[in-house]
Amino acid sequence: MTAQEWTRRPVKTRKLPLASRLAQWLTAAKVQPNQISLASIAAAAAAGVCLLAGSYLLATLFIQLRLLCNLLDGMVAIEGGLRSNAGEIYNDLPDRLSDALILVAAGYALRWPSFAVELGWCASLLAVLTAYVRVLGGACGLPQDFRGPMAKPQRMAVLTAGCILARFDPRALALALAIVIAGSLVTLAARVRDVVRKLEGETK
Repeated sequence: MTAQEWTRRPVKTRKLPLASRLAQWLTAAKVQPNQISLASIAAAAAAGVCLLAGSYLLATLFIQLRLLCNLLDGMVAIEGGLRSNAGEIYNDLPDRLSDALILVAAGYALRWPSFAVELGWCASLLAVLTAYVRVLGGACGLPQDFRGPMAKPQRMAVLTAGCILARFDPRALALALAIVIAGSLVTLAARVRDVVRKLEGETK
């Protein structure tokens, strides 16, 4: 198993014909995967602005655009043969910033509960920590662990549902943040336990 295979998130939508056609079109247009990765930050920032403005449905569109960028950058890099030496940095670092832009903005967008801002920051911190443990395991020579229940795709799915429901009741967005926090704690614990178990097993 190569290092690149270790660090590639298993995504079912990668097999969809539409995703393949988009990736092929971008490859033919010589759009670099690193540019697509950076575009995901712009999409996340736009989602954050929409959340702050109370435009929840528009925010869902930009959240999905962020995920689409995350899907296509890897496909253009690997299937399109445009991978760069710095691709791993562009693949992972923008995700951390994108998570923060969306989750923190969701907290500031809420008037209820009184600790809504703290909810956003807590969700953002835990999102970064789950990714940190994944990368830390990789740095220790283990295959990176993309397990949930609250990995990036699940976080954004919960936020998307929260944004859709928030149009009718803003408290739905607060509930979504709470679910992200709880799920991230479970994910973080599972990933840490697995990394420690595997490393200790290798030393015995």
